Amino acid sequence: MGETATRTLALLSLLQSRSDWSGADLAERLGVSDRTIRHDVARLRDLGYPVDAVRGPGGRYRLGVGAKLPPLLLDDEEAVAVAVGLRAATGVAGVEETSARALAKLEQVLPDRLRRKLNALVRATSAGPVNTDSNVEDPEVDAEVLQTVSVAIRDHEGLRCDYRGEPRELEPYHLVAWQRRWYLVARDPRTDTWDPYRVDWLRLKTPGGRRFTPVDLPEDLTELVVREVARTGWAVHARILVDAPAEAVVARINPAVGTVESHPDGGSVLVTGGDSLEVVAVWISMLGLQFHVTDPPELVEHVRELARRYAAALPAPFPGSTSTAAAPR
Repeated sequence: MGETATRTLALLSLLQSRSDWSGADLAERLGVSDRTIRHDVARLRDLGYPVDAVRGPGGRYRLGVGAKLPPLLLDDEEAVAVAVGLRAATGVAGVEETSARALAKLEQVLPDRLRRKLNALVRATSAGPVNTDSNVEDPEVDAEVLQTVSVAIRDHEGLRCDYRGEPRELEPYHLVAWQRRWYLVARDPRTDTWDPYRVDWLRLKTPGGRRFTPVDLPEDLTELVVREVARTGWAVHARILVDAPAEAVVARINPAVGTVESHPDGGSVLVTGGDSLEVVAVWISMLGLQFHVTDPPELVEHVRELARRYAAALPAPFPGSTSTAAAPR
């Protein structure tokens, strides 16, 4: 490749790496004169790249928005990082197939030395299970749903949807990815309440809702998601009576696990949940405090069954032992 073509590609790479450059900075980076930069910019425009410029001593350049996607120039580390990221793409329905197509195109144009690096990295590594805290499969979110919701957020368009079987019209504000789930933080204009809504539980309707004028946010939206999901965002909800003051329980839990209230008769109430009875039972057993399960009935029965299993797992008492332990009834 000739010196001029190589320099032009280097100039294009710089313009893609940052939104704004002065002519002097570009000239210094490429080791040429300001005049050469102007000629190379003109050459890029002739090739169809929209390079915007502000003339004058402090002239600046930026790569404008074109009608089609130009070739993307990546350095070695960037190319390998993109390829690894595409291989790891999970959690959104449809993205795996799209990522595979994009990866195939990228690998096809990678220089042989980079392709060998990438293949060595792939062969030398493996990943353990992403979700090890639940016996429930991670939900997948349709990429088209995420796109529709994000555009509605941008354009302040309401969403008409069914959420867990109930019709709703929501004002969408923000998407939060947390615990391998997607949540939409939205305002219900009928009640002026803010809540996180699991995107995989949304069933969008067309046409969408009415345009709305945004109002001030009540608090940090990520904190709202963490707190409210612990209270309402699970498939299984439970209220656990704990024989300890609220302060002692709060000190032992992650805020994402649940919320704690003082009980008027003493002790406290842990409001928690999970995507399965098994997950909730594991969480509450890790408190290390005496607790009582009263609701929901399915959780009561599950804990009772666990108690039977644990009791049956204990060794039989030795002859003459004074142990009075017995399996729960």
